[in-house]
Amino acid sequence: MAAKRLFCETESILTPPLEKKRPRQTFASIIGEVVMGNSLRHLTKALEPLLRRVVCEEVDRSLMRYSRSLTRASSLRIQALEPSSYQLYFVNNVPSKIFTGSKITDVENQALRIAVEDGGGDLPSLISSPVKVEIVALNGDFPGDKQDWTADEFNANIVKERTGRRPLLHGDMNVTLRHGAATIGDIEFTDNSCWIRSRKFRLGARIVPGSDRNKSPRIREAISEPFVVNDHRGELYKKHYPPMLHDKVWRLEKIGKEGVFHRRLNDHNIRTVQEFLQFFTVDQQKLRTILGTGMSERMWEATTKHAKTCELGHKLYLFRGHNFTLFLNPIYQVVQAVIGGRTYTFPELQNIHEGTLKNLRKQAFDNRQWLQDIEGNLSDSLLLLTQGNEESDYNNVMEKSLIISGEVEGRDWDSNSDQIISATFQGHYNYFT
Repeated sequence: MAAKRLFCETESILTPPLEKKRPRQTFASIIGEVVMGNSLRHLTKALEPLLRRVVCEEVDRSLMRYSRSLTRASSLRIQALEPSSYQLYFVNNVPSKIFTGSKITDVENQALRIAVEDGGGDLPSLISSPVKVEIVALNGDFPGDKQDWTADEFNANIVKERTGRRPLLHGDMNVTLRHGAATIGDIEFTDNSCWIRSRKFRLGARIVPGSDRNKSPRIREAISEPFVVNDHRGELYKKHYPPMLHDKVWRLEKIGKEGVFHRRLNDHNIRTVQEFLQFFTVDQQKLRTILGTGMSERMWEATTKHAKTCELGHKLYLFRGHNFTLFLNPIYQVVQAVIGGRTYTFPELQNIHEGTLKNLRKQAFDNRQWLQDIEGNLSDSLLLLTQGNEESDYNNVMEKSLIISGEVEGRDWDSNSDQIISATFQGHYNYFT
């Protein structure tokens, strides 16, 4: 029995094991393998750009470390020269709002200028020869609270054009600094500032990079005040500061072109700033009614405040009524009055009853086609009105001679103001009555 078991064991050893049968593939298993293969391919394609970028960044980082190690000595020498009291600066101020396609000027519409200054009061000898300066656009929030900055920080905040756009600044971006000063030529923005986080730009000026300046002290860059750049189409609706008498009335604050207030004013023949101010002087309540309840008190205050900054000039108007003569400025403020043969100058105008003066001013306004323009030279004597011995008759038209020599004064925009408006002139004029 033992031998038989040995034979069986030996036979089992010599006999090769039987191969396991392969599982039978089903349609579902085949579909699963295909889906798995597609997923792996998609994953590989998705990871490829990421892997490429990581490799490129690592290569760039290695090259940068290598280049810094090569230029370490010269870099240290430049950094040793970095602290300096020399600085470029903008001589005049850039407006707080400019438009694309328009020449960049200062607040008085004059050409921008740059110069170099030294905290010690002496200009560096290095600017005895011409120096190239580049004008660039900067982020509006740079340099923030910093009083000083490095050249690298300045360069890092230079704003370039958006992808697919023209260069952000166009024109004469390079100027030559001669004897420490230069005038900037025609430069303009080609894009607005709405896409910048701060919504504003600054102008910057720096010594042109690449110059051999390692042996000279650093001249710090110039940085202007921040400003907004709007699309040039907005210039068509730009408000004027200050407004002019002949400006369209929609140039005033809170009155939009072709808006509700603009149409209401046009319906009452109030088309210019001068006509708006004339109505404001003669009948303020009526003007307020014309604009309607849609104009809040805050809007009304903003509009009238803006209108009052208008420059009136020196022109005066003469109006002759029954037993009175008025001298008016372009917005119908009375600067002199002759009533019943008595001359009233400031502050004597305050002695006239406000209702009476308002009524006389209203007559002049309603009969403004009879106003006479008066312009003359300045002098410092009293106003003298000479009339003939003939009795005045408002209904009879007669030529009279008016001799005016002196100073005429009047109160400002309302009777509560203590500010005096004065205009003086001298001349010999004819008028009709």
